[in-house]
Formats: sequence, structure tokens, C-alpha cells
Amino acid sequence: MAKPLTIAVSGMPGAGSSTTAKMLAKRLKLPHFSSGDFVKGIAAKALGKKKVPETERALKMWKSDLQTVEFNKKVDDAMVERARQGNVVIDGKLAIHFLKDIADYSVWLKCPMKVRAKRVAERDGIPYEKALKVTEQKEAAERSNFKKFYGIDTFDQEADANLVVDTSKLSPEEIIGRIESALAARKHDHVRKFM
Repeated sequence: MAKPLTIAVSGMPGAGSSTTAKMLAKRLKLPHFSSGDFVKGIAAKALGKKKVPETERALKMWKSDLQTVEFNKKVDDAMVERARQGNVVIDGKLAIHFLKDIADYSVWLKCPMKVRAKRVAERDGIPYEKALKVTEQKEAAERSNFKKFYGIDTFDQEADANLVVDTSKLSPEEIIGRIESALAARKHDHVRKFM
């Protein structure tokens, strides 16, 4: 019987952590837990059902009255509880931080802001300049809130990740390939890899 496997995936907004985690979970035949989906479920009720591009809705959520220590603790507790059950791929803004003693492996995804904004523009069907502005504002709000609530910068998780992947020139399939290769090699090589 295979050893249970829990993987934490996090990264810069728009770098592909949610997409990567979903695809990785499917490839490894593991359940997927997204703290972002957990948050969206709560936020949808609070912010209403008006059709707004995903990044704009996320920005409104990050600047809303929902952003309290109590709200974030509820999200983080749900993520930790699921991780403790094992056999799961979890993505979340602070997944590496909160799961460092639980996850078997952690992945940080990074990408230049201009590339991330282009992806957001294509995904949400909005002009690039608007996507850039909204992505910058969302990132600033996230980092500010987590600094205020927990005293940490989300980007500091890169130093704690087992694997760091720059996604700027990679397709989702190539990102998954890098992660799978690193997972296959981890039994023989415990040195942290940067790809």
C-alpha cells in the first residue's frame, strides 16, 4: 500500500497555484482542497451574485469587512484539518506556512507581474491595463492583510518550499511534469530543487 501523500501548493496571485493543484490532484488520483474555493463560497453569500470578473470579485473580498482574523482563522483551520486527514493536494495563500509540519511536499509557484496580469486579462476577458491594476491591488491587499493578521509576508513561503517553479514560460502540463519529476526524485534526493 502506498504511503499517504499530502502536498501543499501556494504561489503569487495569478501564477497558477489553483490550476496546478487541481491538475496535480487529478494526475495523482488524490482529492483536492482549495482554501480559495472555501473562501469564495463564503464570499459569494456576502458579496452577492452580481457577475463580476473573478479577479475583481477577489479584490472586493480582500478589501471587504470579511477580512478579519476570525474569518481567516476559519479558512486556515479548515485547510489544516483536511491536511491532517492526509492523501490530498491543498492549495492556499498560506498553505506552505500552515502545513509545514503536516505536508509531505510543498510547491511555490512564481511568475513576473506582467505575465500574471496578461493571464488574468485573458481568463477574465478584461483589458490588460485593467488586469494589471486589479492584480497589483489584489496582491497588495493579500500581503497587507496577512502581514497584519499573522505577521508574515506570503512571498516568504518561497524559502520554505521543497520546490520552486517559475511558471512564466511553462504550460500547465509542463508545470505538472516538473512537480511529478521532483516527487519521483525526492526519495533519492532530499536537496531542495529550483526549476
